[in-house]
Amino acid sequence: MSSLPIVNIAPISASGEAAGSAEEFSLVQMLLREQQDLSAVERFAREGATSAAPAAEKYYRALMPAAAPGPGQQYGFEVDLDRCSGCKACVTACHGLNGLDEGETWRDVGLLVGGTRSAPVMQHVTTACHHCVSPACMIACPVNAYEKDPQTGIVKHLDDQCFGCQYCTMACPYDVPKYHAGKGIVRKCDMCSTRLAADEAPACVQACPHQAISIQLVDVQQTVEDAEATNFLPAAPDPQITYPTTTYRTRRVFPRNMLPVDYFQVGPQHPHWPLVVMLVLTQLSVGAFAVGLVLEGAVTGSPAAPMRQLHGLTALVFGLVALAASTFHLGRPQYAYRAILGLRHSWMSREILAFGVFAGLACVYAAALVLLPPGASPMPTWLGGAVVAVGAVGVFGSVMIYATLGREFWSFPRTTLRFLLTAGLLGTATAWLSVVLFALAEPDPDAEQVLASAGRLLCPALILLASAKLLWEASLLRHLLSRSMTQLKRSAMLMTGELSNYTLARFATGLAGGVFVPAILLAKVQSAEGPLDSFGVAVLTAVLFAACLAGEILERYLFFAAVAAPRMPGGIR
Repeated sequence: MSSLPIVNIAPISASGEAAGSAEEFSLVQMLLREQQDLSAVERFAREGATSAAPAAEKYYRALMPAAAPGPGQQYGFEVDLDRCSGCKACVTACHGLNGLDEGETWRDVGLLVGGTRSAPVMQHVTTACHHCVSPACMIACPVNAYEKDPQTGIVKHLDDQCFGCQYCTMACPYDVPKYHAGKGIVRKCDMCSTRLAADEAPACVQACPHQAISIQLVDVQQTVEDAEATNFLPAAPDPQITYPTTTYRTRRVFPRNMLPVDYFQVGPQHPHWPLVVMLVLTQLSVGAFAVGLVLEGAVTGSPAAPMRQLHGLTALVFGLVALAASTFHLGRPQYAYRAILGLRHSWMSREILAFGVFAGLACVYAAALVLLPPGASPMPTWLGGAVVAVGAVGVFGSVMIYATLGREFWSFPRTTLRFLLTAGLLGTATAWLSVVLFALAEPDPDAEQVLASAGRLLCPALILLASAKLLWEASLLRHLLSRSMTQLKRSAMLMTGELSNYTLARFATGLAGGVFVPAILLAKVQSAEGPLDSFGVAVLTAVLFAACLAGEILERYLFFAAVAAPRMPGGIR
């Protein structure tokens, strides 16, 4: 076998001649020597060890601020709408870097449409957390699970602190915090703060192929002043709610009819069933204690004391069940003790504290009714007043939790009237239930007299309260005639459309329990010439109470499901 050819390699001088003696070796030897040459790897490792700049810095350096935020400044996203193509590369990069689960996103892409048939306009919009100057999520959180970095202005969520109440998901007008049912906590965009700390751009900034997203320094005072013009983005929530720091810029002038592609679509919101039960039963309990005090002055005699004991225990049981039901709304109920950490700024913390004190006083009050002889001490009377007063503070806290979220369906007047009428209606129904149970347990002439006198007082009150509440709820449907797609029209459309079965059931149970059955009972009481049929009255009372309770639960379901929730322009999420 012939030998491999000999290759002569010698240094060449500038004149083209050999600069030294040639070294002869075979091709195999040459390849083996090249294989052992790790100079490229060494150079790469040496560059990585000495250079603090990320490898892709040259591509995004222009999309980052040259210096850290100074006094009165913070970081903020800037989106060039003229460059955004809706490719969702930013969504994918954010999802991959943060290890999000399937279907979970911290950055979304929406679509705006407008113009005319001859000159249509379509605009994609990428959006994430706006790291607001006054973050609603941080203000609402009862456990202080949010913090706004004083240097960068980035709003971070503290996962370990969160107990999954989801209040921030309602408070944020931009639908930013996302609840993770598997982990039992809320999570959100933090502008890739660890990357920014290393002078590296966030994932969405790096991933955008058109350089539509950048990080800029935002003047906080200028952001607040600019919010006065409410010129944030077409059809976006009012920027004066939280003062978002994201800047959307374009060289085009949008037509006046620019709207999200899904603007005329309506859909039910999450009903939050544990909150439905908690709200209804706490208001029932407070109302029952209040009506009990009124009934105490109206019903006198020897049967009054045991009837008050039964009613106090009944109201207490419903209140305790309500507080127990509220824990089922928490993703991590084992941390429920943290709920009052946000007392200085969160209405939820204040509501929880008020109802906690209410439960303690109600236990003492019920014990005093049972243990103290009638008339032995004035303590039960003034203690009952304290229970009602603290309970009213708790109901007011419940009102403020929703009235401060900027939704017309949950406005302060609407929510206050709704919650007070529920307390009055169910409190009256519970008082009547207690009277009937007492009459069944003590079948004597005195109990019959208490039943008759209480019936003449409570049945008309039930009819009046139920009629007023149902008429007021039905008045919402007049917004169907509005030519504008207002928030209240959206709620009315839901109640008569996708949620129509719940609406019909709500009015049917409300009429049955609050109007028809009390009218029958009132007729029996007024026409009775002798002892009432206790069993027949008991059956009608059971129907009355069950229908009233079911009706108020359905009403509270619609309170959550039919609300029109604000969010950023969407459509292709």
